[in-house]
Amino acid sequence: MRGPITGPAGAAALLAVVALAAGCPAPEPSRPPPSSPAAPRLPGFVVLADVDPRIRADIRYAGGHNFVGRPLAGYDEPLCLLTRPAAEALRRVQDAALARGLSLKVYDCYRPQPAVDDIVTWAGRPGQERTKAEFHPRVPKSELFDRGYVSAPTAHSRGSAVDLTLVDAGSPGPAPYSPGQPLVACTAPAGQRFADDSIDMGTGFDCFDPLAHTDSARVSATARANRHLLRDLMTREGFVNYDREWWHYRYRDEPYPDRYFDAPVARASVG
Repeated sequence: MRGPITGPAGAAALLAVVALAAGCPAPEPSRPPPSSPAAPRLPGFVVLADVDPRIRADIRYAGGHNFVGRPLAGYDEPLCLLTRPAAEALRRVQDAALARGLSLKVYDCYRPQPAVDDIVTWAGRPGQERTKAEFHPRVPKSELFDRGYVSAPTAHSRGSAVDLTLVDAGSPGPAPYSPGQPLVACTAPAGQRFADDSIDMGTGFDCFDPLAHTDSARVSATARANRHLLRDLMTREGFVNYDREWWHYRYRDEPYPDRYFDAPVARASVG
C-alpha cells in the first residue's frame, strides 16, 4: 500500500484526483518563479549618458542621416552603449575638453553585428546611393570596403570603439536634418556642408574621402589643429585613432578584443 500524500506535489495530485472524480479537468500546475533574472546581453556595457550626461549624442545610424540613408538594423534606440572602461575613459576626455570650452559629441558607439551585416548587404547591391552626394561624392560605392572606409567585422561591435567630434560647449546643437533636403558634399567648406555643430574638422562625419584622413595635408590649418587636439585628448586617455577617419577611436585596453556582439542598441541590452 502507498504512503500518505504529502507536500506540494502530493497536494497537486490530490486535487487532480478530486477533480477527475467530479468530472472536471485537472487544474494546471503552477509554474515556479524564475530563480534569477536573465544575464545582460551586453555584459559590462553601460549607457554613456548614465556615466557622463554632459557628453552630447547624435546617433546617426538610428536615423536617416547617414551614408545608407535609413536606420540600420539593430538600432532600436538612439543610444551610445560602450563597455564601462571605454565610457569612463571618455568621461575623463570630456573633463579635459570642457576645460578648453569644448564638449565631446558622439555619432556612433557600440554597433551590433546585424547592423554590420546590413551595411555589407547594402554595399553589395547596385544603386541604393541616395546619400552618395554627401558621404562619398568622389569614391564609388563599390570601393568603400577596399579603401578601408567600411569594414566587417568592425571594432564597434566589440563595444569599445566610438565615432566622435568636438563642439563648442555653449553651442545650441546642430540644425535638424530634414529628409529630402538638398545634399552637399561632406568635402565642401564648413560653411557650405551640413550644418553640424562640430568645430571645423575639414570634412563632415562619415566622409569617405582621402580628405578625411586624420593627417591629410589638404585641409586648412584650423581643421588640422582641431583634429590634432581631438587626437591628443583621446590618446591621453588610452584611445587609438584610425588614420583614415579623423572621428574614429578605439579604446586600447578593450575588454573584448576578440568578441563581436549582436544584441540591439537598447537600454534593455545592458546590465
